[in-house]
Amino acid sequence: MLKSNEGNVDRLIRNVFGVLSLFLGIFILKDTISIIFIILGFVGLITGLTGFCGLYALLGINTKSKDKKIK
Repeated sequence: MLKSNEGNVDRLIRNVFGVLSLFLGIFILKDTISIIFIILGFVGLITGLTGFCGLYALLGINTKSKDKKIK
C-alpha cells in the first residue's frame, strides 16, 4: 500500500484544483487545451483523494504533519 505523503491543506488544494480544472475542461474550454485541463483535473483529484503524490515520493517531499501521530 502507498504511504500518504500529503497534508490536509495540500489535499484540499488539489481537490479544488481538480474540480475546477475538470469543470473548465469539460464545459468551458475547447480543443487541445480542454484535454490538458481534463487530464490535470483527474490527476489533481486522484492525488487529493488518495493522499499520495508520486512526484513527491520521487523528490522525497512530505507535507503531511508528523506532529499528530496517535500513540
